[in-house]
Amino acid sequence: MPNNNNKREIILLVDDNPTNLQVLRHTLQSINCKILIAKNGERALAIALEDHPDLILLDIMMPGIDGFEVCRRLKSNPSTEDIPVIFLSSLGDTEDKVRGLQLGAVDYVSKPFQPDEINARVNTHLTIHRLQREVQSQRNQLEHELQVVSQVQRRLLPKNLPAINGIDLAVYYETSRYAGGDYYDIVEIPGNRWGFLIADAEGHSAPAAVLMAMTCSLFHSYSGALTEPGEVLTYMNRILCKFADPSFVTALYAVFDADHRTLRFASAGHPPPMIYRQGENRSLALDCETVHPMGIYPYEHIPVAETKLESGDRLLLYTDGIPERFNIAGEVYGEERLLQLLAENHSDNSRRIIDKIVVDVDQFAGSRPPDDDQALFLGVVT
Repeated sequence: MPNNNNKREIILLVDDNPTNLQVLRHTLQSINCKILIAKNGERALAIALEDHPDLILLDIMMPGIDGFEVCRRLKSNPSTEDIPVIFLSSLGDTEDKVRGLQLGAVDYVSKPFQPDEINARVNTHLTIHRLQREVQSQRNQLEHELQVVSQVQRRLLPKNLPAINGIDLAVYYETSRYAGGDYYDIVEIPGNRWGFLIADAEGHSAPAAVLMAMTCSLFHSYSGALTEPGEVLTYMNRILCKFADPSFVTALYAVFDADHRTLRFASAGHPPPMIYRQGENRSLALDCETVHPMGIYPYEHIPVAETKLESGDRLLLYTDGIPERFNIAGEVYGEERLLQLLAENHSDNSRRIIDKIVVDVDQFAGSRPPDDDQALFLGVVT
């Protein structure tokens, strides 16, 4: 494969024998590369650090540090670890070849050199190295774009939580990578009422982020009565059915009446709210008959549930990335742990409670990173 870059690739030849260097240089004339020479290991390391060659042909038996030690140092240095190394040696012992490959070399050529073999192996590994650089460059560009998407996405979330008389609020939001599909929002409704929306678009990363943005746009474009959870979800679903297929969005929309301390809510395939009843000293999932997620097909009817809240009650809305968090043993965190932790936190500060939940989930997962986006929305009734 020809090198289409303007920059000539660099090959570093390392050998203490001038005849070998001359033969190698002559052999590689057909390859349009810049050739650098090092006659010992120390000089080879210095050139590698300064010029970052695209390939190193490295002799093993040299005065001072041998080729094995040169390769070990190259691979232990982040600046040079990615440079491919081909060992050149008259050593024929299989153990020496294995040792060289274990140190990180990509190939091994025995002396005396065969010109066709040298050219073939050099061309192969230059091509592999070039393709790896191109893939890494594309990956870096993609990661940059995803970071931009993530920044834009987070601007769709409420910048600050409102101060609501009658309930103390806190949220936690984290994507599994850069951009994600979880979403939460709060809207003020006349009559000292507030709308709480939490949603989860299928999948992760860019496609889920697009669905999340659509969900946000639809929620804020609704011109009907935000006091009716079923009607809000019905409207959003009707539009998503035109664009989301084959993906979908789960959602729960609740209306909190601060004056009467009531909560009316409806679910589209979303986990039901959890609540700690201080008067009963127990946690439970609120009964809520759900319909299928949004974006699949239109709803005929969405059941709306209602519950009365008392001072000290803790209301938790969440996405399934929390209870479905796995640990390194493959065990799942589960709803029961979440319910238990909601009951154990004897605090009236929502921020402290939500922080304890996050710490507990992370400790359970250990070193295993999250497989899904995570969102928590907690309110303590005052």
